[in-house]
Amino acid sequence: MKTTVAKRIKSARIIANLSLRELSRRMDSIVSHNAIKNYEDGLMMPDSHVLINLAKALNVKSDYFFRPFTVDIENIEFRKKSKTSKKALNSIRETVTNAIERYVELEQYMNLSSAFHNPVANHLISNGGDVEEAVLQLLSAWMVGYNAIPNVIELLEDKEIKAIEIEADNEFDGLSCWANDNIPVIVVNKKFPPERKRLTVLHELGHLLLTFNPDLESKTIEKLCYRFAGAMLIPKETFLVEMGNIRSKISLPELIAIKETYGISIQAIMARALDLGVINEERFMKFRKWLNSSEDRKKEIGMGEYISREHSSRFKQLLYHAASEEIISMSKAANLANMKLAEFRDELVAI
Repeated sequence: MKTTVAKRIKSARIIANLSLRELSRRMDSIVSHNAIKNYEDGLMMPDSHVLINLAKALNVKSDYFFRPFTVDIENIEFRKKSKTSKKALNSIRETVTNAIERYVELEQYMNLSSAFHNPVANHLISNGGDVEEAVLQLLSAWMVGYNAIPNVIELLEDKEIKAIEIEADNEFDGLSCWANDNIPVIVVNKKFPPERKRLTVLHELGHLLLTFNPDLESKTIEKLCYRFAGAMLIPKETFLVEMGNIRSKISLPELIAIKETYGISIQAIMARALDLGVINEERFMKFRKWLNSSEDRKKEIGMGEYISREHSSRFKQLLYHAASEEIISMSKAANLANMKLAEFRDELVAI
């Protein structure tokens, strides 16, 4: 128990993005930063008074510190900008681990088990053509078709992939990993607009599902994962019907129409056109120059938007089900939701 409490204190502090000194100050110096370090190292055990104050300072319930660790995160793949600090990445990692633990615990209460199957596991990826073939194979196996995917996150959740949204600064894009060696997990920045969120989630899906030629460099793998994401949003056959086989120029209204229909950014549409040989490198570079000439253009302000509810919902749906059917108590449901009991009661209206 002492080891569990020690690890939980450290995990909660990292999630809160606090240093030892900052946590001590938040607790009005009831205990020193050195004492907190000793708690985290398992050299000292905090008494009940200290635990209550730790819970308050870290915005968790006191019983959080006694919850066993049930999830091991492996092969974590961050998609981030270089400015993201190590401290922020550690906080994200602990946040994800905590979220998956609660997710898995809820599924256990409901006698649900993850049985993920990768339909393209045996498809070796060496180039863009291999990616296009893998996408068609995956869409067929998932019975999705070649039309627009209404809700990417919902689709992945239906296929036993845990999709988690977290509040993070704009430097963080997303990550993918495996929990307990058999649960695929994708995490995305909750703040992103739908088009960016969809592309990021599918990029991460590429990292999870595709088997790459070991001779490929990491930069090439990144490009192929972006190609995978674009192909999932608008497959080759569909793209060529919409755009044509060869274009010397493409109008902005055409791009906006495709963006609003398929939920893919204009930048990603043009990258897709280049990948499929619809436009040449020179035309693509002219587009990039035009795009980079204005911050509004970079952000595609005034260039249409995809209207869709692109959010993770499965965890909350399972939680409402479990609470309303009294599979778990209201208190336990609030705990799993990381909410106060009164707040959860107000949110859940059982009919």
